Amino acid sequence: MSLFQAKVQIQLRPSVLDPAGEATRSAASRLGIDGITKLRIGKSIQLEIEAINEKEAKSKIEILSDRLLANPVIENWSLENLSSSSSIE
Repeated sequence: MSLFQAKVQIQLRPSVLDPAGEATRSAASRLGIDGITKLRIGKSIQLEIEAINEKEAKSKIEILSDRLLANPVIENWSLENLSSSSSIE
């Protein structure tokens, strides 16, 4: 088995309102930071997973992201990087 490291990015779909992003944009304006026309907040998840090969690791992460990490009704996710870190004996 090999150990793979991955980073999954989760964002609200463009059609979904982002109250946290709007509140942050508004707060930035109150701090005197003007010019932010759009601000959306998401999640970044880093994980390590054991798998036989990269294809199996990617498949496991896809299932995890589709069914647990992201809400498919309102969120999109992307696998930012997947790399092998070491072999497990």
